[in-house]
Amino acid sequence: MSEENVEPIMDNTFVKKIGQQLSALHEEAFAVYKPLVDEIVDNNSNHVQHIESTLDGLLGFAGHPNALVLYKRLCRHYWGIDQSATAFYINAYREMYAADSLPDSHIEKPSMRGP
Repeated sequence: MSEENVEPIMDNTFVKKIGQQLSALHEEAFAVYKPLVDEIVDNNSNHVQHIESTLDGLLGFAGHPNALVLYKRLCRHYWGIDQSATAFYINAYREMYAADSLPDSHIEKPSMRGP
């Protein structure tokens, strides 16, 4: 890759545009998932496939505060239905987002050495 191809990527305008698009995507995800979570929780649904499908989708956005609120709310609801499955979703969140914020002593890091 030549230097002239790298320059536009480093342009401040480009970075701002990507940030704006990412922010818009998070807002759209919140708008899509909020009614789904509200419906599940408000109707006290125990439809496991629907709950898990919603959690699967939300996990990709749970790094954003609004989506995290929905994710936690749905996990609290699901806890009363299947604690083991809910623990899986809590751990999935921690592995995806929270591991970087935990002290090193709490994280099992893979060895970079060969066998």
